[in-house]
Amino acid sequence: MPFDLQPTLQSELLQLRPLRVEDFDKLYAVASDPFIWEQHPNSDRYKPEVFQAFFLEALESRGALVALDAKTGKIIGSSRFYGYDLKNSEIEIGWTFLARSHWGGVFNREMKRLMLQHAFRFVENVIFRIGPKNLRSRRAVEKIGGILIAPRQAPGGHECVVYRITASEFAEGSLMLSGTATADNGAAPQKLTREEQMALYEKELKENDWGHQPC
Repeated sequence: MPFDLQPTLQSELLQLRPLRVEDFDKLYAVASDPFIWEQHPNSDRYKPEVFQAFFLEALESRGALVALDAKTGKIIGSSRFYGYDLKNSEIEIGWTFLARSHWGGVFNREMKRLMLQHAFRFVENVIFRIGPKNLRSRRAVEKIGGILIAPRQAPGGHECVVYRITASEFAEGSLMLSGTATADNGAAPQKLTREEQMALYEKELKENDWGHQPC
């Protein structure tokens, strides 16, 4: 079946839905923070005219999603499916950014879990292209299980490092246990409440997991 590039995905923490024209102002309110783009090759994306071009490209891609905090309904970021390759059973996840209020790991991991779980209904491989010097994004993808493979060129022509997660790796990994915690004694995973998830988020905020931005 054809890949569904713009699903609506929901969990206790996040909702992901297709990007709409009317989302511009609220999404730009997030993207206008220069620090979000500090290590990105397009470090001026916080400027209105630059972000507007990025936003229009996202709409035209027909694979862009907007992220909302499930509790508040507030837009907190965006991500995108791109480059569906039927022959190689592959899709890219990228163009991800989150509001600094939601940095720390929990929201980024939940976004990736929802997107990966969806992607592996259609493909065997998901890739992430990242600028070599974008250490924040590289660390974020490594923390969710991304494996470094051969570099590739981005659509703009510059070289990127590429990480890959396969369907089998995802099925065996910790991202499948969203909203759970495992006891030190090896007991079965326990369901976390939203309050416990947020406490974990506050703890991991100090570890500087900022989310993944593409090459």
